[in-house]
Amino acid sequence: MEIFTIPCLNDNYSYILYDEANNTACVVDPSEANPIIDFIEKKAFNLKYILNTHHHYDHVGGNEELKKKFNSQIIGFEGDKDRIPQIDIKLNDHEIWSAGNFKAKIFHIPGHTSGHICYYFEKENCLFTGDTLFSLGCGRIFEGTYEQMFNSLNIIKKLPLETLIYCGHEYTLKNSEFCLKHDPTNNDLKEKIIKIKKLRSEGKPTIPTTLEDEIATNIFLRAKDIENFSKLRDLKDNF
Repeated sequence: MEIFTIPCLNDNYSYILYDEANNTACVVDPSEANPIIDFIEKKAFNLKYILNTHHHYDHVGGNEELKKKFNSQIIGFEGDKDRIPQIDIKLNDHEIWSAGNFKAKIFHIPGHTSGHICYYFEKENCLFTGDTLFSLGCGRIFEGTYEQMFNSLNIIKKLPLETLIYCGHEYTLKNSEFCLKHDPTNNDLKEKIIKIKKLRSEGKPTIPTTLEDEIATNIFLRAKDIENFSKLRDLKDNF
């Protein structure tokens, strides 16, 4: 399986997963349709599936147009079936979704929204986290609670350290400023910031990151308890 990063809107990332053996593709969180259409048509892929992590418009904005153009099936969380446009396949926590050579385990990770899920492709060692876990950050808590978000991040932390993290936005450089302010002696973080700045200066994405890297540098994953996490989340909201 190949993974292609597609910049969308201002700072969103959508991801196209391609199975060469069957010439089929999935797209994760299509913020808008046009960049996805351009890529799919240029590559002559067969876009069969649209995977949504949550219902926010900047993650589902391309759903309807892509479904209409490519006759794709839209996949999302059962609990969000009334909020994800044109949903076809409804998944639950810990369910396995498989189609052809695509196979992902679903984790319900509320906090940012009540119906947020992530897709874990174990064979390919990659996780699509939407707006729950970012590189050096985590999502704002809109519909859930601090405890839910803290627990959701701990679910992710239990995955293999080499897991590749694909998140929904290019927030890494800004997130690094907050992490450094509150974790100024973290040498792993300082080294990561150097790499981040180089990538961004070259116009390259900072994603994917690895779970091991995030555990070492992401202040939200390093929070020891719910009290510490809640304080950091409040501080970040006003940073």
